[in-house]
Amino acid sequence: MNASPYDQLGEAGIDRLVERIYHWMAELPEAEAAMRLHHPDMSEVKRRLAAFLSGWLGGPDRFRPLYGEPFMRRRHMAFPIDSAARDAWMAAFRKALDEVVDEPGLHAWLLARFQAMADHLRNRADSSAPQAHTGCSCSTA
Repeated sequence: MNASPYDQLGEAGIDRLVERIYHWMAELPEAEAAMRLHHPDMSEVKRRLAAFLSGWLGGPDRFRPLYGEPFMRRRHMAFPIDSAARDAWMAAFRKALDEVVDEPGLHAWLLARFQAMADHLRNRADSSAPQAHTGCSCSTA
């Protein structure tokens, strides 16, 4: 890939991807529990994700000036994310990706990167019991 994923998607593509992710989060029955963890007004959630994706995908860093360091795992520790929540988010992401990204190489690259991120954010054992987290005793930002 010569052009960055940001260059290939552009701001409009990122905004559309974010919009479609949360559309599918609201529509998919398996995503209902994960969606309930979000604030009812999704506008700020969408702004934050779009800002994060801009820099994460190789474009302008729009997240840090507004929200500080991303520390995505730390920011998500307050929310119970087990395999089911991860899989629900990924189901919504796959549907959004299928709608927004036509180029097969970019599609595969984004899917792999988001799967790795979703795995990284998982913070609960699948039994729903809290999983021990070692290393950082920071509060969530």
